[in-house]
Amino acid sequence: MGKTNPRHNARIRRKAHIRKTVRGTTERPRLSVFRSAKHIYAQIIDDSTGTTLAAASSLVKGFEGSGGNRDGAALVGKAIAEKAVAADIKSVVFDRNGFLYHGRVAALADAAREGGLEF
Repeated sequence: MGKTNPRHNARIRRKAHIRKTVRGTTERPRLSVFRSAKHIYAQIIDDSTGTTLAAASSLVKGFEGSGGNRDGAALVGKAIAEKAVAADIKSVVFDRNGFLYHGRVAALADAAREGGLEF
């Protein structure tokens, strides 16, 4: 039996509290962010139908930059905003997924706002 990571457990606990109140609807879907050590991912999700309306990540082919820093996160935020505007989505609910609103998560959110999303 291995020991569990207390930082991971704390994030999962924070995520559960956030997801109690944050729900994506058809009019205002949820912008969910996940970050790993090397990459960052963003999805726009309609929770009423359980579908992903748009997605962007630092893992796609031709991505310029690194997903492990703020500049790469800003590029992903800009990409998700462009895809959302193309899909006629203007307003979203931000789900930081238990991560602190700091660093890469904040950079992605700021770039998405600059790209035309409202939250």
